[in-house]
Amino acid sequence: MIDVRAAVPADAPLIAGMAVALTEEISRLMGVRQFDLDATASARLCEQLLAEGRYFALLAFRDGAAVGFAGMSEGHSLYAGGAIGTIQELYVAPSGRSAGVGAALLEAVAALARQRDWRRLEVCTPPLPEFARSLAFYEREGFAITGGRKLKKLV
Repeated sequence: MIDVRAAVPADAPLIAGMAVALTEEISRLMGVRQFDLDATASARLCEQLLAEGRYFALLAFRDGAAVGFAGMSEGHSLYAGGAIGTIQELYVAPSGRSAGVGAALLEAVAALARQRDWRRLEVCTPPLPEFARSLAFYEREGFAITGGRKLKKLV
């Protein structure tokens, strides 16, 4: 059975550990280090952002063990007509993949979106073709490609 609950600041080390696992998996599959997350610093930041209500996270448990999380932030845009939720991270441990954990997390994300009156949810997948399974998963869950590419500039 999969249980999903809202994260609290005390969950920050657990979330940070999974975020590190996510970014390490992306870097490994891409063959280049894309991220440099420190678990301790990420846990402190996660705790702070959760406490301030600037970051939202949901944790998934299977048979009592944490097997995934979704981390989101709220933004606002004219093109969406108001508040939107951006899924910043979604991770399912290998032991929970193809077992409905990701779908359960996205169902809970959608419930949170309705509760917070977000007009839409957005997510960026890691690069293709390495992460074609991720794209197919989101499409199965009702997400549609909107085009473009994710860009960044460090400031």
